[in-house]
Amino acid sequence: MRYYSSSYSWGGGMLTPVVKILLLGNLGVFILQHLVGYQLITWFGLVPHLVINKGWLWQVGSYMFLHGGLFHILFNMFVLWMFGCEIERAWGPREFLKYYLLCGIGAGAFTVILSWNSIVPTIGASGAIFGILVAYAMLFPDRLIYVYFLFPVKAKYLVIFFAVIEFLASIRHTSDGIGHFAHLGGMVIGFLYIKADWRTRNLFTFFKNYRYKRVMKQLEKKREEKERLMERVDQILDKISRVGMENLTKEEKRILEEASHTLSENQESKLG
Repeated sequence: MRYYSSSYSWGGGMLTPVVKILLLGNLGVFILQHLVGYQLITWFGLVPHLVINKGWLWQVGSYMFLHGGLFHILFNMFVLWMFGCEIERAWGPREFLKYYLLCGIGAGAFTVILSWNSIVPTIGASGAIFGILVAYAMLFPDRLIYVYFLFPVKAKYLVIFFAVIEFLASIRHTSDGIGHFAHLGGMVIGFLYIKADWRTRNLFTFFKNYRYKRVMKQLEKKREEKERLMERVDQILDKISRVGMENLTKEEKRILEEASHTLSENQESKLG
């Protein structure tokens, strides 16, 4: 994982492709919410009780595109633009989108697991957004972020502060209407994703290396078996030179026959 350094951060700059799509998508769903009404939240907001007892699994992902009010969506989309664009430039669009969705879905799963019987819907992209903050702090740990555009704080310290706040709020089960489990879940998934290097190209390399090692292990096993067989054949040939072929046991004759087949197969493979 590469780390980047810079002394300050004022924002995300020009919109990157995936951030632009996410901004437009969330805005479009927000408008649809106001046209359709609360029924959209009933079906697509995250209600742990419905996920567990009725199998409404789509809610674990759909909730992250719904928002509770104008300030809610504006804040989330501002943070997405401010930090997401730079992460997308560092990782590329495909990797960034995968990370964003994984953090959001992971945050939803966290919410279901930790409040499995709740009938209160959770909505908003905050789980994914908190994952974005974690990624930013891990990519640019010493980057200064100006809180309220006035107070400079290093990214790593700001995210640690948020993590502590969300953890304390989660264990206290505060009834402030904020999805602290989702926030914490997004941060945990994001941290594990980066620390474990789950990015697509690294997973591809991992499975490629795993397959190579497995094939090499199989070849090594066959080579060792062949060496053992040939050692046994040498012993049998020594016996033949001493006492003759007629004094071989059935097992020794079977070994010679097996060795003959093995050598024939190897010869055919080389000719092919």
